[in-house]
Amino acid sequence: MSLTPTGQDRPELQKAIEEMVEAGFTGVTMRVHDEQGEWAGAAGVAELDESAGPPVDGHVRIGSNTKTFTATVVLRLVEEGAIRLDDPVADHLPEFGLDPRITARMLLQHTSGVFNFTGEYYDDGTVAPGIPATTAGREWVDNRFKTYRPEELVRLALSKPARFEPGTDWSYSNTNYVLARLLIEKVTGRSLAEEMQRLVLGPLGLSGTVVPGTSPEIPEPHAHAYYRYEDSGRQEIVDVTRQNPSWISTGGDMISTTRDLHTFISALMGGRLLSAPLLAEMCTPHPKVGYGLGVFVQDLGENRGTVITHNGGAAGHGALMYSTPDGGKTLIAALNYVDDAAMSLAPAFQKVTQSLVDQVFGAGRPAPSEPAAR
Repeated sequence: MSLTPTGQDRPELQKAIEEMVEAGFTGVTMRVHDEQGEWAGAAGVAELDESAGPPVDGHVRIGSNTKTFTATVVLRLVEEGAIRLDDPVADHLPEFGLDPRITARMLLQHTSGVFNFTGEYYDDGTVAPGIPATTAGREWVDNRFKTYRPEELVRLALSKPARFEPGTDWSYSNTNYVLARLLIEKVTGRSLAEEMQRLVLGPLGLSGTVVPGTSPEIPEPHAHAYYRYEDSGRQEIVDVTRQNPSWISTGGDMISTTRDLHTFISALMGGRLLSAPLLAEMCTPHPKVGYGLGVFVQDLGENRGTVITHNGGAAGHGALMYSTPDGGKTLIAALNYVDDAAMSLAPAFQKVTQSLVDQVFGAGRPAPSEPAAR
């Protein structure tokens, strides 16, 4: 099925999302805003063993796109003078004994060196496990309604060796963004959800976007998310649409829609949320992987320009978010799929993302992304 709000026929876009379903995703919805106007479409199904397609304006767990929202709140607080990017975080959060060299900027850019509480994957192939909720298989399924406090996630991470000295390297760590949440709450005296509403959701009218806290619910309408694991030699598939997202916290807990994600990223890049100097800081990439402050900055090569992006997933749900630096062209997609311990859809995820970027922005190499937040 497809929805064409402006009436134009875009068979190439419909074909692209149908190819994603052929690659193994159970359902895909996509929204594109470009020089031809707005297009939205869907392919696949909302639920296994059912025929109805995923709702074009459905809700989805957006995974690590949460980081872009959180970074925006921090930067808006910088605008208000509540936070300074290069001040030590330990000055605001002394209870954790953080390295005094770690700054708010390092949290947002993943250069603090703090251990990732969802587990670390080292260059030599070794893995250091994180919290029990991120253990693959039946244990994850059995723990998916457990509540974790953000302080608990941070303390576990800080009990592990740092990956490097603050500011000397880059490594993706969900812990950085849980610390950013605690920093927001400490300097404002209000919850992250309240500050997100005040500084981002309210001003943009993002009524379909939720900071869920510990609630396992996802608003209707929505497609379903699944997890596959082996139990006593048998393959089991479980509907994990309902889960307590406190295990990932600000590393990737938010819920949104393709419409709201378009409104958010186009407004952010269009200068409606941040001043030009702070937006420039946000979009200045780290030389190692092209990560700014809560966004990837991706050079498409061959004089095709740059896109600002973040992707993410959370156990069977995922979202893609791409924009030109001026917010004038966007690509947003919501995915539902059957996740598993091996993250077996990861190669397909990279391949189809490449295809979508090629279709909308021209050939380019997709930024690193997470097919699952675990």
